[in-house]
Amino acid sequence: MRMIHVTAAVVMLLAAVSCGRKQAASKETPPAYPTATVTTGRAALTAVYPATLRGREDIEIRPRIDGFIEQIFIDEGSTVKQGQILFKINSPQAEQAVTAARAALASAEAQVATARLDVDRLKPLAEKGIISPVQLETRRHALSVAQAAHAQAVAQLGNAEATLSWTSVTSPVNGSVGALPYRKGSLVNSQHTLTTVANTASIYACFSLNEKALAEFLAALEGETQDEKLKHAPEITLTLADGTVYPHRGRIETVTGTVNVATGSAGFRAEFPNRKGLLRSGASGKITIPTFHDGVLLIPQKATFARQDKVFVYVVEDGRARQRLITVTPTPDGQTCLVHSGLSAGERIVTDGVATLSDGMEITVDN
Repeated sequence: MRMIHVTAAVVMLLAAVSCGRKQAASKETPPAYPTATVTTGRAALTAVYPATLRGREDIEIRPRIDGFIEQIFIDEGSTVKQGQILFKINSPQAEQAVTAARAALASAEAQVATARLDVDRLKPLAEKGIISPVQLETRRHALSVAQAAHAQAVAQLGNAEATLSWTSVTSPVNGSVGALPYRKGSLVNSQHTLTTVANTASIYACFSLNEKALAEFLAALEGETQDEKLKHAPEITLTLADGTVYPHRGRIETVTGTVNVATGSAGFRAEFPNRKGLLRSGASGKITIPTFHDGVLLIPQKATFARQDKVFVYVVEDGRARQRLITVTPTPDGQTCLVHSGLSAGERIVTDGVATLSDGMEITVDN
């Protein structure tokens, strides 16, 4: 019986010790979390748009006369100078026209010579009264007609020779040669594009912005007019199709004056230097436009967490972590977020370990 009393006393003692430990645990300091005060700063955001590249001058080379390609003096991708001969066209009609024009000119010259001889022969006779003045005047009119025919023959020969010169197809600009769809011996006319010559000393990147993005873009720039605003536009970056970033930055030159009714967008054109010829007309890429925002709220990205496509942070209020719904835009550096709504400057938020928190949980602020 005495052993039973001893055992009961031991159990009661252990229970008392256990309760004491629970009470001590309940009085332990809440877990500590790093926090920070929300402040304002300067943020750089970026917008990316697909772009198509084209040369400063992309010119289709077409023959101005019908004929067969007699010679090709260039190859695909070769660099040409303004005035350089690209193709030689064999045009029998043009050659025959020159021959006929020269013959007509020779005939006109003979007629002028004959008419002048008649005038010179009859002039002294008219002066002596041997023939009537009317006969001399008639010969003078005949000379004028012959001279007019001669002038016309000269013009026809000039036109024929100009047409014959079109058999030499030259480059109108400095640039690079495109594809050559026709070969030696092909019959071509003015409807056929023999090749293209692209002036790629500098390259245009063409892209579009919808109406809303256009308005936001222009509103963020200094200046009163569109031209003034474009002068203050930041330099932009070009990312090529293989993912590499082009080493030289470009500038936006123009914006179309109208919005495309079908697409609801306005066209932009930016120019990039291309001294080494790395960019080619017809290629594709992506344009990155930076925008800078001053006096905005910035918080660490790791302070946020998402639930059902909504973004939250934990705000410290009276020693407890309270969930707060916010709207943000991540910055390109991947480290911070620009806060649009839900927070105010001066509020304190938990900056790390948010995955282990729950709404209303008591915490210790670790500065």
